[in-house]
Amino acid sequence: MPSIQACLFDLDGVIVDTAQFHYIAWREMAQDLGFDLTREENERLKGISRMESLEIVLSIGGVTLSDEEKLRRATAKNARYLELCMQMTPDDALPGVRHFLDELKRNGIPSGLGSASKNAKVILERIDMLHYFDTIVDGNRITKGKPDPQVFLMGAADLNVSPVHCAVFEDAVAGIESAKAAGMLAVGVGEASVLTEADMVIAGFENFGLPQLENI
Repeated sequence: MPSIQACLFDLDGVIVDTAQFHYIAWREMAQDLGFDLTREENERLKGISRMESLEIVLSIGGVTLSDEEKLRRATAKNARYLELCMQMTPDDALPGVRHFLDELKRNGIPSGLGSASKNAKVILERIDMLHYFDTIVDGNRITKGKPDPQVFLMGAADLNVSPVHCAVFEDAVAGIESAKAAGMLAVGVGEASVLTEADMVIAGFENFGLPQLENI
């Protein structure tokens, strides 16, 4: 593989785990609409935009809403999610990720965030990690969600690095597909049985560093 000149990271499930907060907020909305949302069903919402997630939740419950009501519900869900996120501290960063980002900085390799979340900066501020990222491409900038490669191609362009020299760290199938479509090295963070299209899968960033990345 070409040498790695930049690393791009998803947020949820890679830098910090806010999946539980998303689940609580979506489930509360579903229950308010008269049905329940299981953890298994919630997995379908991983890595996609807020409005796409809303459409899936509504389809699970067989609920039809006007566009105005959809926007109101999505806004309320996000407010509840942010309320839960405000409980986070720097200790909520996933194990080993801060050490790996420090290693990248020491070696002059820039880092970028590529996330569908519109709350990325707020969350990074809560866990004191905003300063690690040389660029942030989030839901406020992109017009196409994953698995479209736009989010990572924008990140590479911001960092002035060719996509072929970028490594992407993702915990969702849609994110891995996005990275591969961008022509980048895709490192899955999670289960190898799920992230089957990744070039490499790691359980997390503990005991992971540049040597392992460069040997892929």
